[in-house]
Amino acid sequence: MAERKIAFFPGVRLLVVGLIALIATFAAKDARAYTPNDPVVVAMVNRGLEYLEASSKKQPITDGEAILVAYAHFKCRHDLESAVVQHGLSEAQKVVASVERRGGESVGAKENYIISISVLLLSEIDAKQFKRELQVLQQALVEGQYPSGAFSYRNDNEGDVSQTQYAMLAVWTLDRNGIPLDYNQVEKCIQWLLRVQSTDGGWPYKGKDPGIGKPNRQQSKVDMSMSLAGGSSLLIAGDALRLWGNTVQDSDPGIPGLPKAIKVYKEDKNTARRKRVNMSEEPIKRAVKFMDGWRRKNPYKRSQLIDWYYYQLYTLERFESFVEIANGLPKDSSPAWYNQGVDELRKYQDGEGGWSDRSLSKPQISTAFALLFLIRSTQRTIFTMNAGSLQGGYGLPKDTTDIRVDGTQIKGQPIAVQVTDLLDILDEDGSGDTEGKSIPDDLVLDTDPVVRAAQLDRLERLVRGSRSWQARRVAARLLGRTDELRVVPSLIYALSDPDQSVRLYARDGLRFLSRKFDGFGMPDTPSVTDLQTAQRKWRDWYRSVNPNYVFLDYDL
Repeated sequence: MAERKIAFFPGVRLLVVGLIALIATFAAKDARAYTPNDPVVVAMVNRGLEYLEASSKKQPITDGEAILVAYAHFKCRHDLESAVVQHGLSEAQKVVASVERRGGESVGAKENYIISISVLLLSEIDAKQFKRELQVLQQALVEGQYPSGAFSYRNDNEGDVSQTQYAMLAVWTLDRNGIPLDYNQVEKCIQWLLRVQSTDGGWPYKGKDPGIGKPNRQQSKVDMSMSLAGGSSLLIAGDALRLWGNTVQDSDPGIPGLPKAIKVYKEDKNTARRKRVNMSEEPIKRAVKFMDGWRRKNPYKRSQLIDWYYYQLYTLERFESFVEIANGLPKDSSPAWYNQGVDELRKYQDGEGGWSDRSLSKPQISTAFALLFLIRSTQRTIFTMNAGSLQGGYGLPKDTTDIRVDGTQIKGQPIAVQVTDLLDILDEDGSGDTEGKSIPDDLVLDTDPVVRAAQLDRLERLVRGSRSWQARRVAARLLGRTDELRVVPSLIYALSDPDQSVRLYARDGLRFLSRKFDGFGMPDTPSVTDLQTAQRKWRDWYRSVNPNYVFLDYDL
């Protein structure tokens, strides 16, 4: 049969080309690049939080499960008054009390999980306030560690890779908050993980230790979840030992909204202890690279069977986040693995807002893991810690004594006309009648760039962290008049201040700085929805000016 040729008229050809381009456009939109700030992701997170709040009333949970749910909720919202958070905090305090009086007995079958997640929650809320409790939990972890370096159930014969990763995450968190550690125990854990890595590159749930100095063996039941857990554990432990540099003091995490001077004054109290360990980064990075090869040969695809999918997603986010800092990679706000995870979670989120599809864990636990993945919780924690700040998303400590800029303290009236003198008053954290309306109209920042930067640092610290509403008012008003775009994230943060005047000064300052004098419609007496909408739109605007900025302290 003769081949039939179809000839297009020019107009038809253009139409076909246009249709092809349109189809390509829709295909590109299907492959969406998400970030934790994307409206789609924010809506998913909000629904998930609503589910946790509602389900906690219908199906109360206790112990480690309640603590994990509280951690996820607090990591998203930083609302200490939430009933979910308060319940989890109460359970964590019970764990501490039980550890103190147990006399060597276990606090439960899942002891390492419970202790570790308690460390995460207490540290996230206020590591200084709960320092004693964290020290108690740290000692319990040490007592529970196997001679081999692994962590597992009491009286078990084999180390547990899953429990080990949570213990190492707790150790890393304690290290970042200055709790004294025995880093030889950290090294022992690393050596155990290296020994039980399977000869194919992955890790099993229970590792059969070949023994020190003996070759690795083929481990049974190697899977993606445990392989990510093993790789994460190595990277977390390596960072606790600072094997790829002092990421607290020496590196710039690239978060321009946080005062740069803060990290200078954050003392690393474990430096001397850490120096006693003599270990190279090479074995860890070699093992992680080997595991990555196993991942490429064994790509994960979820089946129709019940599984630990949501647990694995959170492990994946943790692994990828620690890979970034171990290899000195730039922060990627929208990596392919994250986009794939968001798309999958969109399909699995149920009508009530939670996640429970084919999961071996309870719906609240699956939802907590999903939320921690969606907000990139590990990346947020890493870069908040590296900025020298405390309290997770809040970023800045309430106790400002360690980060004050010394100067002459001036008390009483009249208000000083120099910014530095005024800051000395505000730094007292109880500034009496010093309110925004008291600022002289001719008050300006210093013209010296170094002094001016220090003044801005102090003002940002005050608007974010001062317990004095008067100080926050003054700081918000001054920041809004600086004409410095670097202060925009601090003013966006201040939009949710409990004091109405602070919110209004922040709103008006943002309008002035952006030259968008109508702003984004935030009224003088905004609702919670109004505030969230305004913050989201201002964040979107700022990212259009500074695309690489990572917001760590927004309210979802």
